[in-house]
Amino acid sequence: MIIMFETGVSDTAVVSASQIASRFEGITPRRYDYDGSLQTVTELHLLGATEAVPTEVFQSLPGVRKVVRISARYRLVGRHDPSVESPGFKYNGVNFDDRGVKIFAGLCAVDTRDHVEQTFQELAKHNLVTTRMGAYKPRTSPYDFQGLGAECLPWVFELAGKYGIKVISMEVTDAHHIDEINRALEASGQATGVMLQVGTRNAQNFELLKQIGRQKTLPVLFKRGMGITLEESLNACEYIASEGNPNIVFCLRGVKSHLGDPHRNLVDFAHVPVVRRQTKMPVCVDPSHSVGSSRVAPDGISDIFHAMGQGLIAGASMVLVDFHPCPDKALCDGPQALKIPDLPRLIAYVQRVRSAYEELIAL
Repeated sequence: MIIMFETGVSDTAVVSASQIASRFEGITPRRYDYDGSLQTVTELHLLGATEAVPTEVFQSLPGVRKVVRISARYRLVGRHDPSVESPGFKYNGVNFDDRGVKIFAGLCAVDTRDHVEQTFQELAKHNLVTTRMGAYKPRTSPYDFQGLGAECLPWVFELAGKYGIKVISMEVTDAHHIDEINRALEASGQATGVMLQVGTRNAQNFELLKQIGRQKTLPVLFKRGMGITLEESLNACEYIASEGNPNIVFCLRGVKSHLGDPHRNLVDFAHVPVVRRQTKMPVCVDPSHSVGSSRVAPDGISDIFHAMGQGLIAGASMVLVDFHPCPDKALCDGPQALKIPDLPRLIAYVQRVRSAYEELIAL
């Protein structure tokens, strides 16, 4: 059972509801505050067998907006009141919510300082403050490039600060990577911010998910598992939230299936509204890893753009896309990376599709 409070509810009202809940045998009340980009949402979760606990005793209390009984496994990331706007969250001056689209264009894998600087220069030129930079890269083959690791963090963060990049999405594959990132951020004077990325191969690495959840400073970008159900992926996000970090963006990146050929994966962006309906999490789409190539359709628009449009028109509020100043020299996923001349077109495309989505809402 979850007791939802009005915005700006007093601590006294929450304590009062908690005291009443504690009178019921076997019930433990636990308070959760979701610090959104626009407001703070306060909930009181009643843990235990709540079947015999009446909702009426809480519904009549001052400051209580709604009381719901939940059956979904993901009670922390779940959307239990469809009428309420998702709170989202704010990190390093950037809002992550449903009110706009954040573009994370950058290197799938950091290779050279020069390529990182060229990328940041282009992003700054177009007033983009978010990017992706892979330092740790799990690969299918042990002989493929695995990323530069911690050695590149100092100059990546230094350059990010130089060009005003505020948030870098960066995959971690082991708990010690979190410590390495935090040490490098501290050494840089917190020159930028990092969103920890859970890659599709680690979607059910539960010990890693717990470690990511136990740190409450860095937000999380969770990529759906390539070969598991949507509910299994949402439960994986619940692992993160249950350890104390609710600031999660859910990313759809295609699922493993030969039915997706000739694309790299079967594009699953029709699930954008499903995830938004079932959870509070902002939704991101990754067309680069869904499509897997920069091939162009007969209309002159690349498959990556077309797939991205499917996600944006369905309400996605973040795009993760591979971008490289020299794709032919990239050490990871070069064939699917957009080039420097593509960036203004990418921005214009995102803006137009988002405008169409907002017009459709207005209808």
